[in-house]
Amino acid sequence: MKKAKNPVGAVETTIRIIEALEHLDGGTVTELAEYLGVTKGTVHNHLATLQEHQYVINRGSEYTLSLKFLVIGEYLRNNNVLYEHAKEELEALAEQTGEYAHLSTEQYGLSQKLHKVQGKNAVGSEYQKAKLQKPDCLHYTATGKVILAHLPEERVEEIIDHYGLPERTKHTITDRGELDEALEAIRERGFAFNDEEEVTRMRAVGAPICDSEGAILGAVSVSGPISRMKGEQFREEIPEKVVNTATIIEMNINMTERRGNMPNYV
Repeated sequence: MKKAKNPVGAVETTIRIIEALEHLDGGTVTELAEYLGVTKGTVHNHLATLQEHQYVINRGSEYTLSLKFLVIGEYLRNNNVLYEHAKEELEALAEQTGEYAHLSTEQYGLSQKLHKVQGKNAVGSEYQKAKLQKPDCLHYTATGKVILAHLPEERVEEIIDHYGLPERTKHTITDRGELDEALEAIRERGFAFNDEEEVTRMRAVGAPICDSEGAILGAVSVSGPISRMKGEQFREEIPEKVVNTATIIEMNINMTERRGNMPNYV
């Protein structure tokens, strides 16, 4: 991944403090200084500046992130074209399948979750909630594999060179040749399987969402336990629903883009 030619040290320290507050779920000046390996004076000065601009809250000796980050996050999500056009369709998909429906995109070589909807029979709510707060590697999720399959080859190389192919379960694809074969199969069939590659006894099916030029924007998926996602349900019925949903989202996005380019014959 590209690095800044002339990084600003003070900004880097501020970012590290923000990330430490998220990772530690808050902390004191001493705790943060020890965690980051910097002086307490440095931590205190950065925290004071962040507090002045309402990005952290100080309660006694402990500092935590403020809800201003939530406001920024909501702004980003609500102004994302994928979320805008996929939200209702994702809710319908979760209702049809009774399972979790997911919407993801790629940023900095990782899978970023934009939205999740819980169906009436869905399991693993705590795990799914946690996943909204953390990016994933692309190679072990259904949405991630779909995205990889539709990225340019040089971009795939860059991502794998940077992050590798870490193993999540004994079913995770960790061999580059095997992954290439899987990505080719995804392009041919139009959707991806996650067969216990992220979580044991959980499966998922994902399909791509592309723009009018064919560039990948993101992906939609459905996940559920292998006790329900098996046989024809896993191999045919769920894929059909997921692909149909992705197609509708894609059409809505592309028609919105074309609306501003309609000819005027008046």
